[in-house]
Amino acid sequence: MPAPAASGAGTAPTSDGGGNLAPQRKPEDRSSRARTAAVVAAVTLTGAAGAGLVAAGLGTTTDRPPQPGASAAPTTERSESPGPVLPRSEPVRITIPRIGVLADVVPVATDDNGALEVPPLDHPEIAGWYRRGPTPGEAGNAVLVGHVDSQTGPAVFFDLGRLQPGDTVQVTRADGRVATFTVDGVGAYPKERFPTEGVYGGDAAARLRLITCGGRFNPRTGSYPDNIVVFATATR
Repeated sequence: MPAPAASGAGTAPTSDGGGNLAPQRKPEDRSSRARTAAVVAAVTLTGAAGAGLVAAGLGTTTDRPPQPGASAAPTTERSESPGPVLPRSEPVRITIPRIGVLADVVPVATDDNGALEVPPLDHPEIAGWYRRGPTPGEAGNAVLVGHVDSQTGPAVFFDLGRLQPGDTVQVTRADGRVATFTVDGVGAYPKERFPTEGVYGGDAAARLRLITCGGRFNPRTGSYPDNIVVFATATR
């Protein structure tokens, strides 16, 4: 999972073997949107020796995770009929009809060392929401992460690379409202070239980023070389 270190900057984070990456610095509290954006923008999915979102030898499935097709990350995102910007409310469930995802969502933050945590490996069916960033439906980029596989088989975001522009993602919030997002694009990125600004930048629109690992599993490093990123915008 990502650690607070800018892509391509200084020392890359290294895996601790437990689903986290070693920290470079600890994020601050979400006391102002500008400061939070700067902190969150520094949280990337890069890693030394191929360590990344799913770490510590999870490549036990025989199938390779689906990779994005012709779709690529959007250079500009939709602005027509954007969905309403909602007040802050934590996500509790994510539904992605095209790939059959119906999963609980739990908040993830940073540990005492400043490393961003992921959902526990013994619950690979759960997605995680970065709780120091916007909530889905709130202005800015809400970030949800999930494992691609586990020691028992495909995990919650195994099929993320199958999504295409126009697909819908629904996020149920704690206040009972459902934020619906339309996919703008899907991209695969080597972890050393993770699109930090595109994932964590954000603007006044309510947007969603879904992230998992991709590429071909490397049994030597025990990890995947790429990240799959879904870019989506709230439409209702």
